[in-house]
Amino acid sequence: MRILVDADACPVKDIIVKVAKEYKLDVLMFMDTSHIIDDGYSKTIIVGKGRDSVDFALVNEAKQGDIVVTQDYGVAAMVLSKGTFAINQNGLIFTNDNIDSLLMQRYVSYKVRESGGKTSNPKKRTYFNNFNFEKNLRKIIEQNLKR
Repeated sequence: MRILVDADACPVKDIIVKVAKEYKLDVLMFMDTSHIIDDGYSKTIIVGKGRDSVDFALVNEAKQGDIVVTQDYGVAAMVLSKGTFAINQNGLIFTNDNIDSLLMQRYVSYKVRESGGKTSNPKKRTYFNNFNFEKNLRKIIEQNLKR
């Protein structure tokens, strides 16, 4: 079990590293060339700036039993099909039961914006977002370790 992170805009990298150290898990941070991360623990994987290049590198690396941290529903759907666990930065655990409706919501929002409509902006991060993320990351790890 490893933790793979779509790290370009991930606000919980410090929490991931803290938890990974406790469980002695490897962390792979995927980012493009416009970002630099050196936390002294994670392995950094840098890819070109091409559209979705980070996403494809992460999906290609993901293996059954890994944990993927991403806010991208498309990435979550692809890695779930490989038998990984997936969680977003607010602690939402992606599952085969919720991914279809999340993808549909994303599509509807896209169509609204495409036709000139407006969708709401993401809410400002709160302490609860970080708390919920850490709690659910630990839950996934513990469940996976029991297997």
